[in-house]
Amino acid sequence: MLPILAAVLAFITIGGLGWVFVGGDDSSGQAVKRAKSLGENKREAATARKAAAAANTPEARRKQIMIQLQEADRRERKARANMSSKLKQAGLTVSVRIFYIASAVVGLIAGFSALLGGLNMLLALGVGVVVGLGLPRWVVGFLAKRRMKKFSLEFPNAVDVIVRGIKSGLPVHECFKIIARESPAPLGPAFKKLVEALGVGMTLEQALDKMFEQMPTPELRFFTIVIAIQQKTGGNLAEALGNLSTVLRARRMMAEKVKALSSEALASAGIIAALPPAVMTMVMFSSPSYMMILFTDMRGNFLLLVAAALMSLGVFVMKRMISFKI
Repeated sequence: MLPILAAVLAFITIGGLGWVFVGGDDSSGQAVKRAKSLGENKREAATARKAAAAANTPEARRKQIMIQLQEADRRERKARANMSSKLKQAGLTVSVRIFYIASAVVGLIAGFSALLGGLNMLLALGVGVVVGLGLPRWVVGFLAKRRMKKFSLEFPNAVDVIVRGIKSGLPVHECFKIIARESPAPLGPAFKKLVEALGVGMTLEQALDKMFEQMPTPELRFFTIVIAIQQKTGGNLAEALGNLSTVLRARRMMAEKVKALSSEALASAGIIAALPPAVMTMVMFSSPSYMMILFTDMRGNFLLLVAAALMSLGVFVMKRMISFKI
């Protein structure tokens, strides 16, 4: 019995020592690891709170606004340099290839018409190049500016609709649908495309960027920046958009005031630019033989081309002098 009792006691002793040196250390190590993990979680939460607080400071908001403005300016310059975007801005559905073909046809018709009208080959070629390169682009630019002007005039009303909808409890997507359904063109169709883009899975920021490519107006750029900053930092969207609507209306009033103050300079520039062609036309009707040498002689043709280039340069300079951007 004594050897058996001694063996049992030795087994219990060895097991107890093993539990002390192995099991006890393992439990204490796990406790230390849990404490460390809890400490790290607390530090990460504190760091996240500090980062969120830093993002809500005026300096951080100002930095985000500057980044958004720089990105919008880059997209606007890219849209202006792209003929496909210009056609979309003008509301035309033709492709770039069709536009270039139409420009070439218009230039050929203008050149042959000038040649049949009695001008020599050099002047007819100049007329064809000027009309083919300038007239279609001028038409596209005119249509795009007129369309963007209508969009800018109606855009503050659309912002007011969003503000009232948010205050009444409607989601922003439903406000977009109301604008697309009730607003006149081109504002309504633009928001309709925005709603369709959101419906196929695009984010609001991506849909607004696509909308800005087709309608690069400062009002839409400000709206995109406000939405982007609100999504990143939070805040009262209705209040932010209400302030934006007030700023847009004040900006429109300032633009109209500047236009009224610069109307005298605009009229003077128009009179100065119209005087040489008007005088040439009157002399042409009163003394045709006196002016025909400019059209029949090679030196006269060269002088006409130089005069047209100088007049174009003068009109461009005057236009830049009286153009004010608000």
